[in-house]
Amino acid sequence: MSGARRDPGLGPGSAVLAFDVGGTDIKSAYVTEDGAVEGVRRSPTPIDPGDPAGTITRRLAELAQEYHAAGARPHASGVSVPGIVDERAGIGVFSSNLGWRDAPLRSLAEEALALPVAFGHDVRAAATAEHRMGAARGFDDVVMLAIGTGIAGTIIIDGRPYAGGGYAGEFGHALADPSGERCRCGAIGCVETIASAASIAQRYGEWNGTVVSGAREVRDAMRAGDPIARAVWADAVEALAELLARTCALLAPEAVVIGGGLSEAGEDLFAPLGARLDALLSFHRRPALLRAELGDDAGLLGTALAARALLEAGDS
Repeated sequence: MSGARRDPGLGPGSAVLAFDVGGTDIKSAYVTEDGAVEGVRRSPTPIDPGDPAGTITRRLAELAQEYHAAGARPHASGVSVPGIVDERAGIGVFSSNLGWRDAPLRSLAEEALALPVAFGHDVRAAATAEHRMGAARGFDDVVMLAIGTGIAGTIIIDGRPYAGGGYAGEFGHALADPSGERCRCGAIGCVETIASAASIAQRYGEWNGTVVSGAREVRDAMRAGDPIARAVWADAVEALAELLARTCALLAPEAVVIGGGLSEAGEDLFAPLGARLDALLSFHRRPALLRAELGDDAGLLGTALAARALLEAGDS
């Protein structure tokens, strides 16, 4: 079976397939009964405006056949997708990148794969993995932010993800600046328009007149003393700190775990963010600010955990 064999500490359980569907790639793997992750691969996500959900689930079936041909014998599958996800109903409510509305993804996947399917949200899956075996282990009340092209999040309360029918955790679309830029979602001044990795790069390019490939270049320019880079970075830190301060007042998390591309900035992000958060809080519980530990594998591992949990629930 192609792809490295990894043992991330999932432990023994049922053999399952896991599919973490993104706007660009589908990450997939087979998890064996002893918890090894085999055949990890990335495949381009097929985009079909005429039948987005059907096209993707048919691609999942093709990938599953490849795993079967290589010797996989899964008892269930997990499928995680971005956007607004109603996990209980098995519905992909909305995805701007993938193009569906109210798509019955769980039933489509079950039909295509001929397996029971645990269906969920990609960032909630990643947060579950971080909570079970990554940076958030040991905490009951956690917020996880994935900061990349956009900003998505997950709320864990008393050890359980809170989904709010699929609408909870949209931290990137909280208001940051009432007179700011229009967000892709249609609202004005969302946090995502200031503090996502994509927006940091875009704002720097607009202010400086230079196109950059990503937030890393802005960080490097800031380190080199570029005043425009410093201003753009400071705006992003301020928007995130104010967001977290409101989150502390409302939810009092013990820990905030930050993943995604922007977390790779390390102390260039975490040091000023922590200092500004300290300045904004008074009596509130100050959460630990932690960098996600599982990287790109988090969503895939969380999806595999969900598939195993589905089987365990059926056996109970």
